[in-house]
This record gives sequence, structure tokens and C-alpha cells, in this order.
Amino acid sequence: MSLSLKADGPTMRRSEIVVAAYFAYTAVLSQVLPVRSHIATVTLLLNLCILAGYALLLYAWSLRHSLLLDVIRDWFPLPLTLLAYRQMGWFAAPHVSFHLENLFVRWDRVLLREWGLHRAIESLGAVLPAILEIAYTLTYELAPFAVATIYLFRRRERVESFMFPFVLAVLLCYGQFPFWPSEPPRTVFPGEDFPSVVTVFRRFNWSVLGSYGIHTSVFPSAHVAGAFSIAFAMISTLPEHRWVGRTFLVVAVLIATATVYGRYHYTADAVAGFGIAIASAALSRLFRSENPETGGAKAQDRGAL
Repeated sequence: MSLSLKADGPTMRRSEIVVAAYFAYTAVLSQVLPVRSHIATVTLLLNLCILAGYALLLYAWSLRHSLLLDVIRDWFPLPLTLLAYRQMGWFAAPHVSFHLENLFVRWDRVLLREWGLHRAIESLGAVLPAILEIAYTLTYELAPFAVATIYLFRRRERVESFMFPFVLAVLLCYGQFPFWPSEPPRTVFPGEDFPSVVTVFRRFNWSVLGSYGIHTSVFPSAHVAGAFSIAFAMISTLPEHRWVGRTFLVVAVLIATATVYGRYHYTADAVAGFGIAIASAALSRLFRSENPETGGAKAQDRGAL
């Protein structure tokens, strides 16, 4: 299957199509959800500016395939995923029911108490809790570090093989937030199953979440979806350097564990995020198998459909 989607001339990468579709979707969502009128207006205008900016970037690239514009296209989706997260916070509605939270926490109690995960993590004192909190801190740095790693190995032509499944997984999570309103266990169940070991890294994470966290939803976990989609993408993007993908996979496991142990997410959030990462990786593999000339290990991989 070969499908050519173009924006005023230049062929769009798959990741760019996903980003454009997401901001078009949230623009419509802002007009449908019961949000304040100025939020709806700002979201619509901002998203139209983002789409217009992308169209301008693609048009400029079509006129002159410069290295600078190519590099900008490599990195541009990353700050937009951060904006997408903050924007979802604008859609937060008054939280009047804790049905999902009371359902999800039951599984956490089984995992942390009955199965002994909480006790096992703290069996070595502050060592494992600190490692988990450090991993959680690195969540938002993983994607740019992954792109930089691809550059480091001189495989810039494969960036799109990484970017497509990553942005697909993360934006699929964000796009669901308004439909699963929920608060994290650390706020709904204060003190329950909290880590007994409080490290400086935990205090840092709590301060960041207090300043930049949103209150729309925690289901599914974009932290887990993003971490595992990065790991799976790096495994397929740099198959000749297997240790790279395996390292990212270890970090993803640590992040998923940290989200539950630190009470940042429920187990259900983490499982759903992992499922989305699997689905995104499978879809990316499907595209590569149907278009072998744009496979992750091929020099021609620019992500064109």
C-alpha cells in the first residue's frame, strides 16, 4: 500500500500527519466539550496557527530541500507533544466522581500489598526507590535523547522510523484524556501505599508535578506509552546496535514501575499505556512491511506515505 498525502506540494511524513490530525482533532474538541469560551477560542486559534506553521514549513522545504529544514522537521514534533500535553490541561472539567479511581486502586492494592511489590522495592533501602524516581524524572528527556542517539550513530535518515510510533502512542493517550476524567492516586488516596523512602528525586518529581501537572486524566499513562514506544522504536530503528534499544527498554520498565510505586499512576493506567505502545509499534511495523523501501534500516526512510 502506497498512499501519497501532500501539503501544497511536499510529501508529509507519517509523524507529521499524526501531529496535524491531533491538533485538528483538539481544535474540534475544544468546540464540542463544555469548556470556557475563551479556552475554546484560544485552542482553536492556536491550533490553526500550528497547522498553518506546519504547512509553511513543508512548503518551504518543497522549494528548497535544505539540510536545515530537514533537521527542523526531524525535531519539530517533540516540542509539539509537550504543547499537546499542556493543552489537554485546559480541557479539565470539575471532578465530581471518583468511580474510575476507586475501581483502579483495587488492583494497586493487590499488586503493592498482597503481591509485595512495595516491600520488594524497599528491601534494599533507598537504592531502588531512588533509581525509580530518577527514571521517572527522565521521562520527558527520553525522546530528544533518542533522536540525538540516532544522529550520533549517523542514521539521521531513520529518524522518522522512530518518530512515527512515538508521537502516535503519546498523542493517542492525550486524545483520550477528556473521556476518562481521573485524578492520580497520590491526590485521591493521600498517604495510602506511599513510598516509605522519600529521596531528593521524589521531592523533585512532586514539585514538578505540582507546577506542571494537569488534572484532566491519568488514564492511559502517556509516561508508560511514551517510554515503551521509544524503546520499541529504537530496537527497530537501530537493529545493528541492539544494546541501545535494550537500554531504553530497561528504562521503560523502570518508568512503568515508578509510576505505580510512586503513586503517580494506577496499574490500569500503566497497562493501558503499554498496550498503546504495542499497538503503535505494530502499526509502524505494518507500514514498513508494506513499504519496504521506507523501512527503518533503509537509507531512504523519510517516512513518506
